[in-house]
Amino acid sequence: MKFAFISQQKVAFPIAVLCRVMEVSTSGYYASVGRPVSARARRDVALGVHVAAAHEASKRRYGSPRVHAELRAQGQMVGRKRVARLMRERNLAARKRRRFRSTTDSKHAFPLAPNVLARDFTASAPNHAWVTDITFVWTQEGWLYLAVILDLFSRRVVGWAMSENVDRHLALAALDMALDQRRPTGELLHHSDRGSTYASEDYRAALEKRGIQCSMSRKADCWDNAVAESFFSSLKWEVEGLDGCESRDTARVLIAAYIDGFYNLQRRHSTLGYFSPVEFELKYSLRPVA
Repeated sequence: MKFAFISQQKVAFPIAVLCRVMEVSTSGYYASVGRPVSARARRDVALGVHVAAAHEASKRRYGSPRVHAELRAQGQMVGRKRVARLMRERNLAARKRRRFRSTTDSKHAFPLAPNVLARDFTASAPNHAWVTDITFVWTQEGWLYLAVILDLFSRRVVGWAMSENVDRHLALAALDMALDQRRPTGELLHHSDRGSTYASEDYRAALEKRGIQCSMSRKADCWDNAVAESFFSSLKWEVEGLDGCESRDTARVLIAAYIDGFYNLQRRHSTLGYFSPVEFELKYSLRPVA
């Protein structure tokens, strides 16, 4: 029926446009009317398979820019607009983001650090600047809280921890992981919100012990810690079935698999030239040294 409509309207409209509107492939239309399929249409069919496979491999997390980057990494010579068109024709799109909500409790008497980072979300090398934050995930057993630390150089999650409680112990567990895995030796800036978790005596003492400089966002300004919040937005957007899952343990497994199995190793970041965090750090480590 769709092909019949296209045949009726092709005098007034281009066939490619009609096929896109009717959500069918041009190759399928030409096959239906017995016309030889063009070389470009055959190529579209072949590329469409790779596009769909790349989209599915990302668990439908990727939009056209990242699918394009993935295909280029596989050696496919294809333009970004063509990938976008093929995805539209196949109704392939990234899942919609969810709105981020903060867990910050800034009503406390602990001393606060100045905003040294000042929204400079760049770093010239690993372990020069870390950002951290806490978010929550709802499960059928109740809330699960997640603390993460990201290296601004590569956007890599270098420390993380989960707990039923949101307190300094959760944040310290994430910090301990980051320090153990990265073992920073030079000057390091640590940026967080001004919540009681990060302003607590225990947490500040842990930073001071390692000679790490503390920086905190301004009051009620989520943009001062935008990289950490963007990570949480991606997590809740890209992990299918996370919100409202049956148990905290299930949520823990999904989050751990996302961080260690996908985000750090595979997820392509536009700010990194569409490399993953691990690839970006590897590329840096292999650079020629003058």
